[in-house]
Amino acid sequence: MDTIIFDVDDTLYDQALSFHTTFRKLIGDHFSYKDIDQIYRASRHYSEMLFDQSERGEITVFDWQIGRIIRACEDFEIPLDQEKATTFHHFYAREQANIKLFPEVIELFDLLKQSSKQLAILTNGETDHQSMKIKQLQLNQWVLSKHIYISGSYGYAKPKKEIFKIVEEELACNPNETVYVGDSYEKDIIGAKQAGWKAVWFNHRNREVPKNSRWYADKEVHSAKELLAYFQKLDSLQC
Repeated sequence: MDTIIFDVDDTLYDQALSFHTTFRKLIGDHFSYKDIDQIYRASRHYSEMLFDQSERGEITVFDWQIGRIIRACEDFEIPLDQEKATTFHHFYAREQANIKLFPEVIELFDLLKQSSKQLAILTNGETDHQSMKIKQLQLNQWVLSKHIYISGSYGYAKPKKEIFKIVEEELACNPNETVYVGDSYEKDIIGAKQAGWKAVWFNHRNREVPKNSRWYADKEVHSAKELLAYFQKLDSLQC
């Protein structure tokens, strides 16, 4: 593989940590880790669903941002009004200013850069908010600024083929020698495969492949350690 492109949220760092911290401070600290993790997973499900609606102009970005936690809490019979959901969103966004790369991801970026791979980022979301995360994660150590693609700047979002083709054209990469790494099957794996790229599913939440999926990942890993080992093996084979 000549070009390696990464998702950001819950791929390069543990997004659940910010959620858990926010939930305990604003909703209640009597919930178990398992309880909060289930609510987090529900919130991610609704986030992807509502994000798509906001992309189609059916709801506002604000509706997406607060709707995901409101709906997740509803599933677990936890009352949460719009005012508290707004506070949750703002606190959660501030917590994301403290995110850190998985240690294995740092090692992986170093390996890929030393191997002269072309590295890029493709992430969904608002330009300013995603840029803040990218700055906090210090991704410019490994990825050129011009190779960082945020859907909010282009009018297309994963899994739409258009955003993948924009990245492909700007990077001048061969789709057969391009691999995308992401945690979302629906957004990352299906999107990359539809574009003709290779895809590595970073399935550290142990999710199931969507039923009747036409597309399948070329590789599935379940931890940052496995992800690093996979690319280390590829690197050794190419030496």
